[in-house]
Order: sequence, then structure tokens, then C-alpha cells
Amino acid sequence: MGSLGTFTVFAAFIVPTTWALSLGLALLVDRLRFMRAFYRSVFFLPTACSYVAASLIWKMSLFNGVRFGLANTVIGWFGVDNVAWLANPDPPWYWLVIVTARLWLQSGFYMILFLAALQNIPPELYEAAAIDGAKPGWQTFRYITLPQLRATSTAVILLLLVAAYQAFDEFFNLLSKTTWGRPPLVELYYTALGQDQNYGKGSAGAVVLTVLICVVTLLQGRIMGFGRGEEAK
Repeated sequence: MGSLGTFTVFAAFIVPTTWALSLGLALLVDRLRFMRAFYRSVFFLPTACSYVAASLIWKMSLFNGVRFGLANTVIGWFGVDNVAWLANPDPPWYWLVIVTARLWLQSGFYMILFLAALQNIPPELYEAAAIDGAKPGWQTFRYITLPQLRATSTAVILLLLVAAYQAFDEFFNLLSKTTWGRPPLVELYYTALGQDQNYGKGSAGAVVLTVLICVVTLLQGRIMGFGRGEEAK
């Protein structure tokens, strides 16, 4: 239960953060007048990277906890001592390592979804808004762009929620065999395949996790109107 509670907080943070970053990247790429394909490919490229490989890069090169790591080198310029990013759970610096790795890996994929939705918005809506006196920027984004992205936003949030509760690779490789900071899947892995090999408890935990994902998905879909027809809006 402690693992589920901890990673419910993790999901509550990583889902809106990834949603906002992906939407922001899509808006930036959509406004480009040149080299759009290049920047689209650059932002999408990390999606093709393995979670295991990215975790090892984050652990060995960026946040390795010694003065030669990139993160400690940068903060050292400001007179800050080296930080053991993955060694000490208090304060829980390992969250910064995991969150940045996950944002880098998955934001490009959801950016492509938002970019496709942005390109399907009829330009006549913006022309009509300009005639009515709407200012480009926040007003058009709030009253035209964001409502038109409702279906895509709902699908993206659903995918992000499921991915958050299924997190395994980065936690398993970054935190090794620590007893703190384990997501549900890592906890179930050690329960069923660890020293005790308690298959019954592991199976029960897997069922609970599946039911939790289904319940959260259905509630979120109902709140945001996933699957509603145009006549239900």
C-alpha cells in the first residue's frame, strides 16, 4: 500500500508535467516556418531510446553522484557541494533523476499526438476569432486551441496514467535493490521473484494494481468525457 500511495503522488506529478511539456513543444513546432521536420524529429528521437539505456546514461553520466557527473559539475560552478543523487533517500533527490529521465523519454511521443491534433484545427476558427476581436495568444489558446484539443488531451492523460503505474525499467536500473522508492511493478517483481518467491502475494498485488489502473482510467475518462459523441457535448 505504501508503494501505491507513493506512486499515486508520482503519477499526479508526472502526468500533468508531461502533458504541459508535450503540448508546449507541439505549439512551438507548429508555429515554426522553417526546419519544422528537423525539430519535430529532434524532439521525437528520444522516444526511440531504450528506457534501460537512458537510465544508465542518467545514472553514470548525468547524476552519478561524483564530481565528474554533469549535474554536480554544473552545481559546483555555483559553489554547491556534490550531491549523492541516488544514494540517500533523505532528501529524495532520486525523484529528480527519475522524473527528468521520464520527461526526456516520453514527451516527444505525446508532442507528435498534439501536433497532429493542432494541424487538424480548422483555420477558419482563428480567422473568425480575429474578426470578433480576439487577441492572438492566450485568448485564442484558451477559447479555441485548448477546447479543440480536448479529445487528444484525454487520450494523452489516459496513456500517461497507465504508463506511470507501469513504470519499471528506470526504477529497477536507477535504484538497484533499494527498499525505498519502489514502484508497484518493481515491488511485485521482488515479491514474486525475490528471496521469498511469494507467487500468491505477487499475483494478488498484480490484480489489485490492474483494478486500480482500470478504476482510475474509467474515472478520468468519465470526468473528461472520453468516448462521448459530438451530440453529448
